[in-house]
Amino acid sequence: MKIFIYTFVFFFFSACSSSQNTSKEIKNANNAEKYAATITAENLKTHLYVFASDEFEGRNTGEPGQKKAVQYLKDFYVSQKIKSPLGADDYYQEVPAEFLNKNSRRGELKASENVLAFIKGTEKPEEIIIISAHLDHEGIKGGEIYNGADDDGSGSMAILEIAEAFKMAVKEGKGPKRSILFLHVTGEEKGLLGSKYYTENPVFPLSNTVCNLNIDMIGRVDDLHKKDSNYVYLIGADKLSTSLHQVSDSINTKYTNINLDYRYNDENDPNRFYYRSDHYNFAKQNIPVIFYFNGTHEDYHRPSDTADKIEYDLLAKRTRLIFHTAWEVANRKARLALDKIPTK
Repeated sequence: MKIFIYTFVFFFFSACSSSQNTSKEIKNANNAEKYAATITAENLKTHLYVFASDEFEGRNTGEPGQKKAVQYLKDFYVSQKIKSPLGADDYYQEVPAEFLNKNSRRGELKASENVLAFIKGTEKPEEIIIISAHLDHEGIKGGEIYNGADDDGSGSMAILEIAEAFKMAVKEGKGPKRSILFLHVTGEEKGLLGSKYYTENPVFPLSNTVCNLNIDMIGRVDDLHKKDSNYVYLIGADKLSTSLHQVSDSINTKYTNINLDYRYNDENDPNRFYYRSDHYNFAKQNIPVIFYFNGTHEDYHRPSDTADKIEYDLLAKRTRLIFHTAWEVANRKARLALDKIPTK
């Protein structure tokens, strides 16, 4: 009889524990949808029409328009009360001209800045998820302004919306278990320089960086998808971590149902996109990455890459996918496994 009672009690409490865990998972999923819904086409459009305006003069690295861009980003984070990991009112990681010119052959460059904002995790604050995009573009050439609305105004503004959604969660006591670093890097167009500087001068140990979700051009549709714009290219998700790839795929199925196109993830891709955006500097450090990308189009690196050509509903949907992925990685029990370290 005692054995029966003990057995009953054991299974009763096990069932209760399992039920509580399931309940937490459901609540967490509901929270994710709630905060993702705050990411809207209207907000993205409002931001991007400023960030990709003529006033910002194409955001050329180190030039006055780029200085206006970093001020815009800082002002946003201050307004949202999202702190900087650098302390006090300092949101800029200074990137010296000496570093830029030593690592680039694209003209003489002036000192520039990465912009950093940070939400501290509630349970595993030492583990960092980095969401990145480059803030710079081509500047003014031949008297024409290269506004860079898609490249990479779209990614830069996506980060602002993601940050705001996470901050809302924090205000309601639902902050992420792991920390989130919102990283706007400079000098991408000059050779991935801002991300190179960060990985060589990290604010947090690279060994504590769980993954890098990098956003570079997610506001347009390329020629291959004119008939079905519900897509985004994913590059790098399975290069270092099978669990990151699995999380990304399952989250998309659960929440956004975007067609994930992996054609440029092929090792033999002649475009070599895996090596051409800021995530690659993290991948070189064996940090799992995903590169979100809509492909090139007729306005790529031209003055005609303007805010009026962005598909804002699609931009919002892709941004929500990235938010959901970051939310899942930040809140899952186990850290992403680094199980596919390449041999050099």
